[in-house]
Amino acid sequence: MMRVNLLPEQHRRKARTPLKVFGLVVAFVALTSLLASWYGWLAYGVMNEVQSELSGLQTDAEGIQRQIDYHKQLDGERKRFAGREEALAGVTKTRVLWTRKIDELIGVINAGDDGRRHFVWLDDLVVSQSSDPRATSSGQLKAAGHSGSPHFSQVADFLEDLERSSFLEDFLPPSPPEGTQTDPDPELVPAVVWNFPLALQLRPREPAKVEPAKKPAKKAPIAMESKP
Repeated sequence: MMRVNLLPEQHRRKARTPLKVFGLVVAFVALTSLLASWYGWLAYGVMNEVQSELSGLQTDAEGIQRQIDYHKQLDGERKRFAGREEALAGVTKTRVLWTRKIDELIGVINAGDDGRRHFVWLDDLVVSQSSDPRATSSGQLKAAGHSGSPHFSQVADFLEDLERSSFLEDFLPPSPPEGTQTDPDPELVPAVVWNFPLALQLRPREPAKVEPAKKPAKKAPIAMESKP
C-alpha cells in the first residue's frame, strides 16, 4: 500500500540515515584509518629499524670474517713452522755431534792416570756416516791406536773405560782388544809400544716419526637473526 504525505514541505519529517548504517560507516572509516596507520608504521618505522639492525649485523659479520681469515693465515703459518720444527728434530735425532764425541774421546784418553791405568794416543782418526736407510751401517769411527806400555792389559783398560763413558752412547761396543808390539827401542820414550786398531760402529738410527697433523674441528656457521 502506498502512502502519500500531503503535508506542506515545512511540516514534513526529514529522512534520516539509520543508526546501524551510520555506525557501520563510522566503524569502517575507523578501521581503514587504523590499518593505514599500522601499514605506515610497518613500512617506515619497523623497516628502518630492521635495516639499521641488519646493517650493524653485516658490519659485525665482516669484522668476524676478517678475524677468521687472519686466524686461518696464522694457523697455516703455524703448520708450516711445525713441519720445519719436526724436520729439524728429525735431523737432530739422526745426526751425531762429532765435536762433542771427540771431546768425550779425548777425555777418556786423558783419564789414564798418567799411564798407571793406560797411556794411549791415536793416529789417523777417520769418521764416516751414512744417511742411507738401506745401508748396513750408519757409519763408523776408525783410528790407529798406540799404547805406550809393555803391558797389553792397558789396551783392555782403555777399551773398558771407553765402553763405560758417555762416548759410547752413539756407538756399538768395541771388539775385543787385539794388537801388535813394536820392537823395543831404549832410545825412545816409551821404549815399548803396542799398536791396536780402534774401530767403532755407529748405532742404527731410526728416522723420527712425524705424526700427521690433526684436522681442526669444523666451526658451526654464525647464524644472524633479525628481530622484527
